[in-house]
Amino acid sequence: MTNRPQVLRTVTALRRAMAPYRKAGQSKSGFGIALVPTMGALHAGHLKLVAEAKKRARRVVVSIFVNPTQFAPTEDFGSYPRTFETDMKALTALKVDAVWAPTAAEMYPEGFATRVAPEGAALAGLEDKFRPHFFGGVATVVTKLFTQVSPDFAMFGQKDYQQLRVVTQMAKDLDLPLKVIGIPTVREKDGLALSSRNVYLSDAERAVAPTLHRVLKASAQRIKRGEPIEMVMEEGASDIRHAGFALDYLEARHALSLKPIASVKDGPIRLLVAAKIGKTRLIDNLGV
Repeated sequence: MTNRPQVLRTVTALRRAMAPYRKAGQSKSGFGIALVPTMGALHAGHLKLVAEAKKRARRVVVSIFVNPTQFAPTEDFGSYPRTFETDMKALTALKVDAVWAPTAAEMYPEGFATRVAPEGAALAGLEDKFRPHFFGGVATVVTKLFTQVSPDFAMFGQKDYQQLRVVTQMAKDLDLPLKVIGIPTVREKDGLALSSRNVYLSDAERAVAPTLHRVLKASAQRIKRGEPIEMVMEEGASDIRHAGFALDYLEARHALSLKPIASVKDGPIRLLVAAKIGKTRLIDNLGV
């Protein structure tokens, strides 16, 4: 029978478990520890992160923590899918070494009073415009995960592209001794980006959801052909709204800084979209 990953619930237990991994890493070239941060409800996209982590490090730790500081009072913290036993079966099959699954009280004990306030890409007027609390919560919890696990690599999906840029810059700015690695988005056959929130979609909404990726692909192709970016974005936004979405944004931004751009000369370019269909908010992005 395949051994389940070790489940760690306290910082003390985590550090005790990491110590022999780290000691072995000091004596063996290419050993290393990789961290895959998640909020659970694992899907094929998360499992791709784990598979990529295993290519880079001998030991892989997956964190499962639904971080309350990322959710506004109006958002879905209480109903966010929690599937720990199913997640554990998937991680066991992939031979993950350890699962870091703290409680909120362990992560934010009584008297907790320090938070990380990212700027730069975190203030790009994209997700931060609609979820102003979000990146402060992400930056704080990810900084804690990095210092708790002390990995050599940390794997993040490109679907949450602004988050990836924020975390990458944060690790650089704070001189954290690890490499943040972005892994391409895993998609359904019809192009829909995998997300734990896809379970909220009705059958009718699920049929419409791939519109976001289709618009991104078509827009990227048009921009590559030299069509004006502003016109392409306006027409793409119209297509998304016509499909039944409430559009938050469809933007062409510099792929690293996430600053607005006016032409391909300002590139590299990343197209980013966020829109709600029914009660479910979806995001996606694509490079040009």
